[in-house]
Amino acid sequence: MAKKPVTTYRCSHCGWTTTKWVGRCPQCGEWNTLEEVAQPLVSPAQSGGRGVRAPHAPARPITDVPSTASEKSSTGVAELDRVLGGGLVPGAVILLAGEPGVGKSTLLLDVAAHTASAGGKPVLYVSGEESSSQVRLRAERIGAMDPNLYLASESDVDEIIAQAAQLTPSLLVVDSVQTIQDPDTDGAMGNVAQIRAVTARLVALAKAQSMPTLVVGHVTKDGTIAGPRVLEHLVDVVCQFEGDQHSELRMVRAVKNRYGPTDEVGCFVLTEDGIVGLPDPSGLFLSSRERHVPGACVTIALEGRRPLPVEIEGLVVPTGGPPRRTTSGVDSPRVAMAVAVLQSRLGFQLDRRDVFVSTVGGARAAEPATDAAICLALASAQMDLPIAGGVAACGEVSLTGELRPVQGVSQRIAEAERLGFTRMVIPRQKTHRGKARTHTAIDVVECSDLQDAIEAVLPLHAS
Repeated sequence: MAKKPVTTYRCSHCGWTTTKWVGRCPQCGEWNTLEEVAQPLVSPAQSGGRGVRAPHAPARPITDVPSTASEKSSTGVAELDRVLGGGLVPGAVILLAGEPGVGKSTLLLDVAAHTASAGGKPVLYVSGEESSSQVRLRAERIGAMDPNLYLASESDVDEIIAQAAQLTPSLLVVDSVQTIQDPDTDGAMGNVAQIRAVTARLVALAKAQSMPTLVVGHVTKDGTIAGPRVLEHLVDVVCQFEGDQHSELRMVRAVKNRYGPTDEVGCFVLTEDGIVGLPDPSGLFLSSRERHVPGACVTIALEGRRPLPVEIEGLVVPTGGPPRRTTSGVDSPRVAMAVAVLQSRLGFQLDRRDVFVSTVGGARAAEPATDAAICLALASAQMDLPIAGGVAACGEVSLTGELRPVQGVSQRIAEAERLGFTRMVIPRQKTHRGKARTHTAIDVVECSDLQDAIEAVLPLHAS
């Protein structure tokens, strides 16, 4: 007598399964996302008893597995290679997500052209959003023309697989996964089931042909990757493309990477002629003024493992009404805490003044190590005294006014010295590891609290 199939329920958002329907998925917290999936019972023979077939490829010791099949090849864009950990791995599927207009398609078209030119093998660029003529216009504008670069305007995953089988490309680019449809899967293009099915087939194609695949993904209005959470689990690498639409600066960081680190950041500049990598983006984050003015202090921020200089500007003006706290590029809570510490611990009268804090060049200064520079910029603005040129500062400021140690101090000091800074204000180090800094050409000033830091860069009177 045949046994009835076992009914299970799978969450369409995260893939969590259960044998009993519930209204809210306990894994991702989404409501009404569990869908019924009928699965046949597995016989004892199928589950490990008699009659189990032999595996197609027996397991081998890890020392006998060749590593040449996983050698990385360069994308032709050094900043993207930095983020990927060296380049493209055969069979790897890379998801590049970002807001519309941030430069995803431009970057991948440039990568496709470089790969086609360097390898001499065909590269397939599939666009589900634009026609082939529209893609060619962009390629001509950014100089991404190569006879080995093939274009296809397709929205059917079966057609993409057929194109890849015919060309056997060395690289496949799909722009974007939300515009591709699997005819065997129910639902409209771009819904959860379609994205999951399309991604699974693209992953299987990439693994079968050992073909690196770059896939563009959209993001929601809150900045998360659109589609089911399982999408990020299916791919090998997830990269986030970040950038303000009012700034030319773009950053790519790896959120997930099975073949490299996840703490590297690639810097780019988006121009009319395309997107250009910035191996040294220091000039974007520092002002070019010739004279020193009050209210400006430079800090060395860490973006992953990459030290970047960020100039923080502060402005303090009297107000006739409720004081305002306006920020750009820095976290408002950290600025509010800095104002409270300056007023409570050091006696600065800021309760009847508007406070404005901003960064130069659209940089983001969100880590606690930027507290010291924020406080010094506000102190300089309040005292109307400029901080001397060549001074940088880093350190977390506690509510007691103490400067707390931060990670990567040696990297920050080395970057400040490379950029020509002559003095670096840092928290007092409690271990012996920081003694090697005395051999650098930069004057490193260790301060125990914010009062010491202000005295190190400004005269000893505050108002």
